[in-house]
Amino acid sequence: MTIAKTIPSSNGTPQPSSQQYSTAWILLLALLTSLGPLSIDMYLPALPVMANAFGVPTQMVANSLPAYFLGLALGQLIYGPLSDRIGRKPPLYFGLALFSVASVLCVFAQNEWSLIAARILQALGGCVGVVIARAAIRDRLDLQTSAQAFSSMMIVMTIAPIIAPTLGAWVLQWMNWKAIFAVLACVGVVCLICVHFFFQETLAKQHRLKLNFQQVLTLYSSILKDSNFRMPMLAGCLTGGALFCYISGSSAVMMNQYGLSETAFAYLFGANAVGIMLFSTINKKISGKLGVLQRLKLGSTIQVTGALLLVITGCLPQANLTWVMLGLFLAVSGIGFTGPNAMALAMAGQGARAGTASAVMGSAQFFCGLIGGVLLNFMLWSALLNMALLMLLFIGAGMLATFKIKPDLD
Repeated sequence: MTIAKTIPSSNGTPQPSSQQYSTAWILLLALLTSLGPLSIDMYLPALPVMANAFGVPTQMVANSLPAYFLGLALGQLIYGPLSDRIGRKPPLYFGLALFSVASVLCVFAQNEWSLIAARILQALGGCVGVVIARAAIRDRLDLQTSAQAFSSMMIVMTIAPIIAPTLGAWVLQWMNWKAIFAVLACVGVVCLICVHFFFQETLAKQHRLKLNFQQVLTLYSSILKDSNFRMPMLAGCLTGGALFCYISGSSAVMMNQYGLSETAFAYLFGANAVGIMLFSTINKKISGKLGVLQRLKLGSTIQVTGALLLVITGCLPQANLTWVMLGLFLAVSGIGFTGPNAMALAMAGQGARAGTASAVMGSAQFFCGLIGGVLLNFMLWSALLNMALLMLLFIGAGMLATFKIKPDLD
């Protein structure tokens, strides 16, 4: 397949074509986007070990997760308008270099606070990949093709959360937890090399926006006022927030509440990532039968069913782990439908401001993760019920936004 090209309109706004994208191009974008899942998931099996090393409770070290989400949320707000002004490739150089350096700083963290600070820096660098990947797809593809591209990218990038916890567990068998961050630093360097040699700029100079700080704020305001962007964005971010609730709470549920080993936890965690890949594949296969909005609604229905099952199991004295995993599978794997379709709908009409729009959506998504991670510290029930209630809250709100999206967007 050939990489899709951008066709300029009569008014100078880049109009994406409906040509097919190349597999190699999607693999590169997926690699850049996978920095987030790798950085989030790879050290999850090590949280109890790190807590022992620092002499603090596991939840205290787990707070490095919402700290990472904070960095992801803030960083994307910077890279979005920056990429609309100077192009997609230069921010990749800076962000990936920062990610690699910050990963090294994590290796030398002496306590939980220095780790949290280094994780924020790591996120500020690593989030550049997801912003540029979304914007590059919008630069080159139309609505239907971009929905397929996002599905293809999600299929590939879900390999990261499948292998990341297992890889982290394997590292712990032979080395200490610091080696995990050394591996992440190496991944950052590999991404930087790939960008230099293989990533081609997707935003032509004549289509770049001349933005100062005041104009950036105005641009953010105009994007958020656009209901054709806002409602799909909310639908995707809120239903996707369930994933971050799962990430923040899964270690406490599976390892502390159910007593699973690091390796067993890694395998079960990866099973839900396989589910995202499976549903993303199905989403792509049925694109000719159901519209983008219809598939988004289907995904939110699957997710809310899983969240309700989780709440029921969480209310039981000691629910069977099989039912818990089924609820998690539906609530998490349904993102294979909601994620790419919400993204395609939100980004469809963004034109030259695609980088900034991508940043808004990504920042809102990780802000949901930040809220979920913080709220888990204050909820008073079991780890399972706490996680289940938050997932139901996010998915329910996202489902409401889904049904407010205008049908003519599809």
